[in-house]
Amino acid sequence: MKILDVCCGSRMFWFNKQEKHTTYMDIRNEILYYKDRHLKRKVEIRPDVIGDFRKIPFSDSSFDLVVFDPPHLIHAGANSWLVKKYGKLNKDTWKQDLKQGFEECMRVLKGNGVLLFKWNEEQIKTKEVFEVFGQQPILGDKRSKTRWSVFIK
Repeated sequence: MKILDVCCGSRMFWFNKQEKHTTYMDIRNEILYYKDRHLKRKVEIRPDVIGDFRKIPFSDSSFDLVVFDPPHLIHAGANSWLVKKYGKLNKDTWKQDLKQGFEECMRVLKGNGVLLFKWNEEQIKTKEVFEVFGQQPILGDKRSKTRWSVFIK
């Protein structure tokens, strides 16, 4: 099994942050410090591969599973701890960026591969994102603000 996490960030939702089947990719490679309420926090973004989800640096049909958890914010200040933690989409190009990212994820998936998509609809509704993708997932969470959805190739 070969897995690619294209926006791994600090690998927050991974139980095993060094999962042996997984290649962790992110556009950032940095350690960030921020203040969250009265606490000082540290976020380490240490991908195996530095890359942009809009142009994934792997060959077609390379992975069995791709995890796509892109930034979900378009309205937040540059010094926001949420932006430091999760990143931020461009408010003018987010639709094109997500569409290109989705297409890249599907490109690197093997036939019958699975794309696991995570989205938080604080600022953009999941329905809008699926419209941008041009397809619906086969299953997923429909109740919470943070949604997990499964697409297949």
